[in-house]
Amino acid sequence: MSTHPAEARTAQAHGTGARTAEPPVEPPVAGALDLEKLFAARLHAARVRPYLATALFALHTVESRQVPTMAVDRHWRCYVSPGFVDRTPVEELAGVWVHEVSHLLRDHHGRGDRVARERGLTGPGERLRMNIAADCEINDDVYGEGLVQPEGVVTPEYLGLSPGRLMEDYLRQFRLGARTQDLVWLDCGSGADGLERVWDLGPDGAHGLSAQEQDAVRFRVAQGINGRPGTAPAGWRRWAEEAFHPPQPWRELLGAAVRSAASGAGAGEDYSYARPSRRSAAVPGAVLPSLRRRPPRVCVVIDTSGSVSDDELGSALLEVAAIARAVGGRSDMVSVVPCDAAARIVHPLCAGEGIPLLGGGGTDLRTGFAKALGAGPRPDVIVVLTDGQTPWPATRPPCRTVVGLFPRQRAGRWNENDPDYVPDAPPPWARVVTIGSGSGSR
Repeated sequence: MSTHPAEARTAQAHGTGARTAEPPVEPPVAGALDLEKLFAARLHAARVRPYLATALFALHTVESRQVPTMAVDRHWRCYVSPGFVDRTPVEELAGVWVHEVSHLLRDHHGRGDRVARERGLTGPGERLRMNIAADCEINDDVYGEGLVQPEGVVTPEYLGLSPGRLMEDYLRQFRLGARTQDLVWLDCGSGADGLERVWDLGPDGAHGLSAQEQDAVRFRVAQGINGRPGTAPAGWRRWAEEAFHPPQPWRELLGAAVRSAASGAGAGEDYSYARPSRRSAAVPGAVLPSLRRRPPRVCVVIDTSGSVSDDELGSALLEVAAIARAVGGRSDMVSVVPCDAAARIVHPLCAGEGIPLLGGGGTDLRTGFAKALGAGPRPDVIVVLTDGQTPWPATRPPCRTVVGLFPRQRAGRWNENDPDYVPDAPPPWARVVTIGSGSGSR
């Protein structure tokens, strides 16, 4: 049975996230890989997308008859089907080059692994969804301006989704079904979803890039994009900005800040007669105590004022449990002080969900500091979870302080009754971590 030309073109576009009814079939007899044509396509891609040139030439090509078209692994090798190169025009091959290297630059393999762990996504079906979602992220700004878009390329519009989103967003917005039933053969390799393929050479194979080399390539590409403002699509400009200022997992930062404060000199240290000091031998007739380290005491002051939302209060309770884990799981060493304009009762941490977060008025966390320090025994670390709309103590407290800030995007939201009000920044003696989807720290 003959194949309609449009169907054949759809099969040829398979490596760029195209919709195919059947897997492409290699000719019975295939010649050697046409490197001249393949590299001419890469040169064309570099000319029309000069900011991607460093990444395009960092890819090492591997001839493979196991891949349907072109695919990449997580070590920056590009596997190429000789038959696909033979039957595809140079202009379309250039688009495939850009498509495949985009997966690697945007770390779709690492992000796919993280999403799989966080959301419990297992099995080839979920990895196919990741590949489709990753293609949606990059295909809405790959083509045009010198790069030909093949027929049947997977785009957000095809799935009824909005363009300009990230892979993680698209994963939440569609499931495998009628719209995706023709995408079962889509395979851009482990570089697109993190799942190793049988053709992968693996971490010990030749010509792979190390993690440091991959980061260096990404940084050079980001430099090129930021150095030529207005020449790259919005998706690439957003990526380049994040490459220079990568978001850090704020929960890890908050936990690290608490652990660092709790492990500092003097924190959790006290004298004990349970084991006499070795210096007792120098003082006949006297027993001297020894300095012992105990689990650190942590007091969490939670801002319950009206400017803090219910969602943020719920997040604060989750962070209390995370803080307890950060100091070794000793919940008996963690206490909580709800505070708006006045500090509430100091609650020992038994179960975070049982702590009433009362409040709703103005904010003065100085009373929270006073309550935390006045309720013995004195804490070694005070952790403050707040939106920052508060006066701060004039003097440094006699213990370490970590501030978790709920982000506020617009200054106009600070105080509806006083548009000129700007809150004071946290004091320099506090370690500050921004709580949100991204994070920052100082």
